[in-house]
Amino acid sequence: MFFDLIEKRRSIRKFKPAPVERAKVDKLIETALRSPSSRGFNPWRFVVVDQPEILEQLSTAKPHGSAFLKKAPLGIVVIADPEKCDVWVEDCSIASILIQLAAQALGLGSCWVQIRRREHDETMSAETYIRQLLSIPDNLRVESVIAIGYPDETKVPHPVHTLETEKVHINCYGN
Repeated sequence: MFFDLIEKRRSIRKFKPAPVERAKVDKLIETALRSPSSRGFNPWRFVVVDQPEILEQLSTAKPHGSAFLKKAPLGIVVIADPEKCDVWVEDCSIASILIQLAAQALGLGSCWVQIRRREHDETMSAETYIRQLLSIPDNLRVESVIAIGYPDETKVPHPVHTLETEKVHINCYGN
């Protein structure tokens, strides 16, 4: 079951307009909260967005790679308190992928929107834009937004022969 999930998960950027049921949202959040964290510090926080007006505003967080949020029925903004843990980026990344795998297991599609170290425009970072939009305190950092919904596109799994096996080394680099 796990390997089937990994094989079939693809980034989905087109969503049906149907809302994600509350029970599924709850399961996504539970998954995020169960996410592994370095030393159990749990620096992550999550903002669940299901209001179309806010999702539309999130879709303009950066010039490229966020527009599909406008049509997503759900977004989960992954943020962290960097004072709680020096590896908050890694902890948030783990939470983000677990949200995506949970979405896949629930029959939903998802796509990661990178926010940290991206620009909104020439005057503001994408992180600052989202922080202001969602009233996120200044001491917290925005890592990503996960767009979620029922897929309105079909993507086939990557064939095994296309995997970059030459990037795998045994016992030492170069073997």
